Amino acid sequence: MEVDEVVSLPRLSQVAVCGGTHGNELSGVYLIRELLKAKEKVMEKEVEESVSVLMVLSNPRAMQQCRRYIDTDLNRCFTHATLNGPMSDMAPYEIIRSRELNAMLGPKGSPEAVDLVCDLHNTTANMGLCLITYSDCDWICLHIFRHLQKLMSDIPLRYIHFDISNKESYSLDSVGKHGFAIEIGPQPHGVVRSNIYTLMKAGVQHMLDWVRSFNSGCIFEGGFVDVFTMVKHVDYPRDNETQNITAAIHPQLQDRDFCLLCPEDPLFQTFSGDTLRYKGTEPLYPFFINECAYYEKGIALSLARKRRVMVPAVRVQTEEEQQANKQKFTSEEDD
Repeated sequence: MEVDEVVSLPRLSQVAVCGGTHGNELSGVYLIRELLKAKEKVMEKEVEESVSVLMVLSNPRAMQQCRRYIDTDLNRCFTHATLNGPMSDMAPYEIIRSRELNAMLGPKGSPEAVDLVCDLHNTTANMGLCLITYSDCDWICLHIFRHLQKLMSDIPLRYIHFDISNKESYSLDSVGKHGFAIEIGPQPHGVVRSNIYTLMKAGVQHMLDWVRSFNSGCIFEGGFVDVFTMVKHVDYPRDNETQNITAAIHPQLQDRDFCLLCPEDPLFQTFSGDTLRYKGTEPLYPFFINECAYYEKGIALSLARKRRVMVPAVRVQTEEEQQANKQKFTSEEDD
């Protein structure tokens, strides 16, 4: 693909911005509440600009109790099996809520699904602002990231790709035709910090501005993006009998998310004071270092490879292109 090639993509008519998927990650909770207060002004813009913006508080019960979840992690409940399988009277709250959200924003994988889902999260790790997606070739998500990079150049921004290979995507943002999570930290769970909240608010505003510009017919130039593709998770050292952890993140690694971790670099420090070193065979980039919510998942940090991805120029499809695509889709269905 040549750099100057322009790819035409369907209009983004419906955008959902979700907060409180984890009820104790408060930047998204308070931002969605604030945006809902300004709903009338947003509605006026929607009429003018032909984009519908839906603000969603994803997990209201967990928000009320300031907990990550009530019964199970909502952000792992959006597989087709969970959304469409049999439902018992004793189903966990988040399973029920995932189906409500799928009906509101999806159904997942259908032509009726919203065009873009942006799900708002906080991390206790020192990760700055990250976009997390399942694709390294979703030109919409990558262009939004490039737009944020240009306008928010005074803070660290990274694009994280969860390469799930043959596995199915499981998070709320996967319900849309396009989707990503905005992950910002460090911020303790159950706490809102003004600087982190302000970053999230700016990121959402810039994202919506990009969508409106895209829909209006602007051509966005191509370029290159550094993508961090997740390779594996690393658990804490544990006692074989009790499974209790026996070490913490090493002080030289703590808060150094996305700084290259090389073989034999300090990784953990045992509670007796010994240093345990990274035994991998290749340098990788750590992120989600010492994330509070991941203790229960057995994850001390995740490791990624960095590579450069070429992103083509994009523009919105013309009406003629949209009609041609509809006719092609109809013909394929008839066949």
